[in-house]
Parts: sequence; structure tokens; C-alpha cells
Amino acid sequence: MSILFDLIAKGGPVMIPLTGLSVATIACGIERTIFWVQVLRVEDKIAHDVLDAAQYSLDEASAIALRAADQPIGRFLLAALQLDYPEPETFHLALATAGEEEFVLMRKGDKLLETVIAVAPLLGLLGTVTGLIITFINLKIGGGGSSVDTSKAAGGIGEALTTTAGGMIVAIVALLIFRLCVTLQAKQVDYFSKVGCRLELIYRHIWYKRLKAESELSLENRAIANQSLL
Repeated sequence: MSILFDLIAKGGPVMIPLTGLSVATIACGIERTIFWVQVLRVEDKIAHDVLDAAQYSLDEASAIALRAADQPIGRFLLAALQLDYPEPETFHLALATAGEEEFVLMRKGDKLLETVIAVAPLLGLLGTVTGLIITFINLKIGGGGSSVDTSKAAGGIGEALTTTAGGMIVAIVALLIFRLCVTLQAKQVDYFSKVGCRLELIYRHIWYKRLKAESELSLENRAIANQSLL
């Protein structure tokens, strides 16, 4: 830990915002790791249970999704299952809307990481410039004097190199976390699309078809009853 503080001190004032960006990046990485571990650990089981139950009872499938409402896949499936026998287009719209809302939550932290990726190298470059300025001032080039403060000149070079390395390290770490999150988000889009399509097929071919047949039968019975009264 003391070595880390020494590096920050040698990097000069620019290392203060770089340290803040590194702390924010690490915190974001930890939070996203916890989030994705929880999501990937349970979503397959939730989707399987809901789809399996939907084949014989939409109420049971809705109850399972409701119990899993703390997970994105649970909220996604529940949005359509909680409707009261809607039209297929309405069922699809409910899934699409819920999916977009969940994808927004999955992209949490992306803006922060993008900002760190852009700003950290610039701060490193700024530290390089300020360190070189300190070096040239203490070398007193063109000053006509013969004295040179080598310790301060070396300190300026150390500040330049430290901030350059610090900016690059922070940006690289943020970039790796960001690319991993983007990859997982893309996989979730495909996964939600696949699960949503399967649920739509179950609803269309089992429940909506049955509801439509019962409605047509009811209309026929009503027409027969009206004819008999005449």
C-alpha cells in the first residue's frame, strides 16, 4: 500500500483525478461482476421453469415469473404473462417493451466506463506535459547559469512517466471491463429474443388458439340459441 501512495505522490497533482477514476472503475467492475454472476447463475432455470409451466397453465407460469421478479428474465417474462389473454400483437409488444427496459438496466455503468476510457489517457498526457515542463525548468536550459537541480529534474521526468503509465493502466482496465459488459449484453439480447419467441409460440399455438376456438364455439351456440327462439 505504501508503494501505491508513493507512486501517486510521484505522479503529481494529475494523479489525484486519475486515482478517482481508477476507484470508480474498480467499483463499477465489482458491481457489474456481482450483477452478471447473479443473472447468469439463475436465468436458465427460471426460463426453463416458466416455459415448461406455460404449456399447461399460464397462471402457474406467471406465478413462477413473479417469484423471480428480482431477476431480469423474470421481469421480462412476467410483463407478458400478467396480461389477461391479450392479442398476440399485444403479447409481443409487452415482451419487447420489457426487454428494452431490462437492456437499459444492463447497460448501467457503460457511460462511466466510456468516460474513463476517453479521459484517463488525456490526463496521463497532461501529466506527461507538466512533468516535462518541471524537468526543463529545473534544467535551466538557455538560462546562462551553470547550476542544475538534478533531483527536481529527475522528479519531473518521474512525474511524466508515472502519469503516462497511470493513465494508460486505468484506461486499459476500464476498456476491458467495458468490452466484457458489452459482450454479455449482446448475449443477453439474443437470449431474451430466443426465450421470448418460445413463449410467444406457446401462447399462440396453445392458449390463443384455444381461446379463439372457445370464442367461436360460444358465438355458434349463441347463434343457434337465437335461431331456436325465432
